[in-house]
Amino acid sequence: MFTDFFFHLRGYGLNVSLTEWLSLMKALATGHSRADLTVFYNLARSLLVKRETDFDLYDRAFASFFRELEDEVHIDEEVMAWLEDPRLPEISKEDLARLEALDFDELRRRFEKTLEEQDERHDGGNRWIGTGGTSPFGHRGTHPSGVRIGGEGGARSAVQVASERRFRNLRSDRILDTRQIGLALRRLRRLARDSGPEELDLDLTIDQSARNGGEIDLVFSPPRRNRIQLLLLMDVGGSMDPHVEVCEQLFSAAHAAQHFKHFEFRFFHNCVYERLYTDISRWKGEPTSEVLARLDPTWSVLFVGDAWMGPWELTRAGGAIDYYHSNSDSGLSWLKRIRERCASSVWLNPEPERIWDAPTIEMIRHLFPMYELTIDGLTEAVDVLRGARPNRPLLVA
Repeated sequence: MFTDFFFHLRGYGLNVSLTEWLSLMKALATGHSRADLTVFYNLARSLLVKRETDFDLYDRAFASFFRELEDEVHIDEEVMAWLEDPRLPEISKEDLARLEALDFDELRRRFEKTLEEQDERHDGGNRWIGTGGTSPFGHRGTHPSGVRIGGEGGARSAVQVASERRFRNLRSDRILDTRQIGLALRRLRRLARDSGPEELDLDLTIDQSARNGGEIDLVFSPPRRNRIQLLLLMDVGGSMDPHVEVCEQLFSAAHAAQHFKHFEFRFFHNCVYERLYTDISRWKGEPTSEVLARLDPTWSVLFVGDAWMGPWELTRAGGAIDYYHSNSDSGLSWLKRIRERCASSVWLNPEPERIWDAPTIEMIRHLFPMYELTIDGLTEAVDVLRGARPNRPLLVA
């Protein structure tokens, strides 16, 4: 298997040498992988990948080779096998018209009961766990609410997802097409004289010398530094996947900016709950309450996300899209805490404004000023954060 993996990496364009490969084999022989796929992923990446710019390429190669192994299966393996090779019959308009969204608690109760009762594969039905059809359980079907099991999303109608969700951190090394974003972020400045050793103030020196009839009068002043403190919160995965490129451009530009007094970033999926992540691919992060405890009203918060999710994800305890994530507080309550803690907060949305009448987007617009994730939208958002525009939601509750 490992020999196949070597050629698989080379096939993806990674220049893995035999010396590096032998080092990996030696590490495996001495027990460094501990028979853990995540440990092996990190070990192989550290020994085989020479440049950070190749990390994405390595991730794709690794995921394609170990696709059958990388997901932890919480649902019976036989059920997951039934969901392979989906069969997708046509669904009539009459069938769609009869569909009704299920109550959140009733949905979970039916799902768990169906798991106990089902004993064979189903495709195109309206009750059992299967593929296609109008059942609320399975994937590739159509239902206004439901639990997606395996498969890929697309219709944005799943209330929860009962499978291990894998996310990828945004890259911070993007350099193409970030200049305009960087220029927009440069507007986010609150310059003030800072304590420290004085330095030559060229503008004041020229002004004072002109007043003295041309006689040079050197003026020294403490340096002026940007006082802005920025927390960047970015939604990753799921419906944000089509927007990865523009999000990585913003993320790269913010990372490269040297004019913030303090800068922090965290990732979340769909909505903020009790934990925010510095490395969401490994679920590495810290409690949201601890992040908030470090902030004060002088901080600004910039959200980036499509704000498009099931209403329960915002309004209900236990409503997070991950079926196994039982959040004790609703997502909306966490967003309100952030808004109350840091009034200087805005939301950038990569989706066009014409679809902002979606229920969850409207709810979030009652809390935060929201702008499109474009250069013009970013410029307007920055103006709000620096106090040049009113800092109030664009919708009034």
